[in-house]
Amino acid sequence: MRITYLHQYFRTPAMAGGTRSYELARRLVARGHEVNMVTTDRRRGGRARGWYETDEDGIKVHWLPVEYSNRMSYPKRIRAFFDFAIHASSKAASIPADVVFATSTPLTIAIPAVHAAKRQRVPLVFEVRDLWPEAPIIVGALKNPALIYAARKLERYAYKHSARIVALSPQIEAGLLACGYPQDRIAIIPNGAELSDTDDPGLSFPMPPALDGRPLVTYVGTIGLVNEVDRLVELAARMRGASDLAFVVVGDGREADRVRALARDMNVLDFNFFMLGELPKNAIQPLLRRSVAAVVTVAEHWRLYGGALNKVADYLAAGKPVFCAFEGWQSSLVCDAGAGVYLPRDPEEASTTLLTHVRDPQWLARAGEAAKGLAVTRFNYDVLASDFEKVLKAAVEERPRHRFAGQG
Repeated sequence: MRITYLHQYFRTPAMAGGTRSYELARRLVARGHEVNMVTTDRRRGGRARGWYETDEDGIKVHWLPVEYSNRMSYPKRIRAFFDFAIHASSKAASIPADVVFATSTPLTIAIPAVHAAKRQRVPLVFEVRDLWPEAPIIVGALKNPALIYAARKLERYAYKHSARIVALSPQIEAGLLACGYPQDRIAIIPNGAELSDTDDPGLSFPMPPALDGRPLVTYVGTIGLVNEVDRLVELAARMRGASDLAFVVVGDGREADRVRALARDMNVLDFNFFMLGELPKNAIQPLLRRSVAAVVTVAEHWRLYGGALNKVADYLAAGKPVFCAFEGWQSSLVCDAGAGVYLPRDPEEASTTLLTHVRDPQWLARAGEAAKGLAVTRFNYDVLASDFEKVLKAAVEERPRHRFAGQG
């Protein structure tokens, strides 16, 4: 198959961020398919203007410089979304394809995806990664009634023109079903893990000297409103002087400066709470292997728990117990398998729970084995890529292309 793959945030292991699209696309290339990735170069001060191409392990990547970061204001982010959507429409439509695949967020990716599929007269397969636009509405990032209306219309527009949809979680599938999308055209393919990197002796991580010899609990990911990383600052403050345990936060985002300031005010910054900024994806596994456990925090709203957090798969792949400071399908899966435990929202109860478990070497060993087992059986990209290939093939083999009427 010739696959045009649209993902505004495509990243390779040499870059910071999630690499789902890279892992799936390179496996499709290894199976003999041609993959053209249409994406952005988000770096400030990068290449000046215009499209350029690179080859990333056989993936032909078409990059358009469009500055973007989680630190940008929401209006600037929206402008970046539409900037890419406009330019990507003509680019994607010019690439010969048998199927167009597009992954959200942002939902504006549907604009070039639908345009390219129509121009090429090929099916569109759409991937829903998150409960969008629900998440920005819940945290107050999307307030304007007109924008909310437009976002919901764009959501239905994407579904209407999709021959198949990939959902990253059961809750996302439930949302699609509530919109009236046929269940037999939905495939659940969660975020996965690249297992081969976990034992690569060639990967290393330059550990700050202040962390030498200390047990680490690590958080990897965005530092935004939804993530509530400040809860880890509270835990660090409660544990100051009671343990040599250190919290390590890897990532960046709009809330990073506020979290750093809070940690400084609570006298834990660079004492038992460390912020390392963004790291390349291929440095994450060495850091996790150095940690005794990992942690996930999510804001308190049940509708935010339905996504598929890629950090969970990375933690499991490293064979690390996961402290789940949220409730959802992933935390249930992890905790039911004995690969982690829930952290209560109450800081005192959470600190007691965390310290009790990190001081128990037998529990750490058992939970680590369970974590690696889950990574192999449920989050293995080799298996998930096979499922992904089947979805694309099914869309290509169907004629005529399915059109979903939808609701609203």
